[in-house]
Amino acid sequence: MASSEYVLATSILVIAYMAVILFFVIRGAMRTRSMADYAVGNLSFSPLVVGLSLAASTTSAATFIINPGFIALYGLSGVLAFGLVMPVGVFISLIVLTKSFRKYGSSVKALTMAQWIGLRFGSKGYALFFAFLSLLLITFIVLICVGMTKVLSSALNVGEWWVLVGLVVFVFGYMMFGGANSMVYTNSIQAALMIVVAFILLGSGYEHFKEGVNGFIDKLAAIDPMLTGAVNTESFLFRDYFETVFCAFIVGIAVVCQPHIITKSLLLKKESDVNRYLFVGILVQFLFFSVVIAGLYARLRFPDLTVGGEALNMDGIIPTYVVQEFPVYVGLIVILGLLSAGLSTLEGLIQSVSSTITSDIISPLSGNGGSASGGSDKKLILSNRLVIVLLGVVSVALSWNQLVNPSLSVGIFAQNGVYAYFSAAFLPVLFGIFLKDAPPKAAMIASGVALVVHFGSYYGGWTFYLQSAVRNPAVAATYAIMVSTVAGLIAYFIFRPSKSGQESSAVSTSIEN
Repeated sequence: MASSEYVLATSILVIAYMAVILFFVIRGAMRTRSMADYAVGNLSFSPLVVGLSLAASTTSAATFIINPGFIALYGLSGVLAFGLVMPVGVFISLIVLTKSFRKYGSSVKALTMAQWIGLRFGSKGYALFFAFLSLLLITFIVLICVGMTKVLSSALNVGEWWVLVGLVVFVFGYMMFGGANSMVYTNSIQAALMIVVAFILLGSGYEHFKEGVNGFIDKLAAIDPMLTGAVNTESFLFRDYFETVFCAFIVGIAVVCQPHIITKSLLLKKESDVNRYLFVGILVQFLFFSVVIAGLYARLRFPDLTVGGEALNMDGIIPTYVVQEFPVYVGLIVILGLLSAGLSTLEGLIQSVSSTITSDIISPLSGNGGSASGGSDKKLILSNRLVIVLLGVVSVALSWNQLVNPSLSVGIFAQNGVYAYFSAAFLPVLFGIFLKDAPPKAAMIASGVALVVHFGSYYGGWTFYLQSAVRNPAVAATYAIMVSTVAGLIAYFIFRPSKSGQESSAVSTSIEN
């Protein structure tokens, strides 16, 4: 329980933070006149600002709140997977994919991932398929809502239901108006706070290193020897190097194919800004990914994972650590940073998912041809706001279920949905970027196979990795990406057009561009 002093100070700080966010939302809303403005903005942003926004959107409440809980449970094996291997995959993927994706996205004026897919492969049906597929990203929205609710509930001594409802009403409410124009600025502020908090959390365990790294590892071993291994055979996620290294690396590469990450580069107006954008984004992301080490500090603080005789829920470990470990004013800064970590990605998800539903589902199905500009803009903006309201209602219902009935962690629930999405998107994005003659059928087959394999293996219990009480979605995603890649390549060689067809396609592409 937080002290009355802690509760009062947190309340004042949260109100002030809300006021700052609303200032930038109002400022951005004044410049938002169309769905294109809402989706990718109409302001000129510096690569520094967009790079910070990328780092804040990529690393979220999962990185700062949920994943450190896994590390508290399972030790160094989790640090290897979430703090080292997966980030390397993310960085490589960003460097390889960003420039090509941005170049094509800018030339065809794509506002969403679904539009990019549809335009690249010349299929409105495929675009609609990906638009519906984006609904899986609601699971990630739920993860962030749960993480932020845990933090605020612990700091304010308020019931989780009321915190959840208040949080969703505020965030989804202001996202109805601001869009990209305000989000880039709020993300930059959030990233700055996250940088400060990352250093605070990483430094909070300095006392455990008085006897060096070996002394630190000895302390973990005294609690449980399995905490000090590169793998943890007693865990559900890091049982061997296949899970800890191979699956984490594959997930890291594919995770960039989420719309709120890969489309971030479309906010840049000049090609010359891309390198600086990537440098800033990757450098800051590296710091943020390192925060999972705080989970080890939390385990040393709560060796038996209990407080006052009550067992800690995994998602509540870091919020409890913050309230228990830091003095009031340092704790307030950390709480603000944890909220920033959640808001930065939550804003991006609300923006990208609502834009996709509005522009790529509602608009084409209502007979507007999928256009996000022109005379129907006012109707589309109104539709987008109604979509955000519905997203908020669904998010409250699913988040509350995860708060009262979690399967180890909301992280498992979110990973299952998000990993399925980017498994289906991975090969089409690669085909779209690197193979000019990639036939639409090959991409569609790859997406379909990925979905069937991901959910089939996860719920069907393929191999012993997916037969335990808690199943690892990273394994299902790895199976899906590997099998769909083989299927997609086979389909590519079967349906690839002849040389004469390729020449006709090249002429058509040059006309379109």
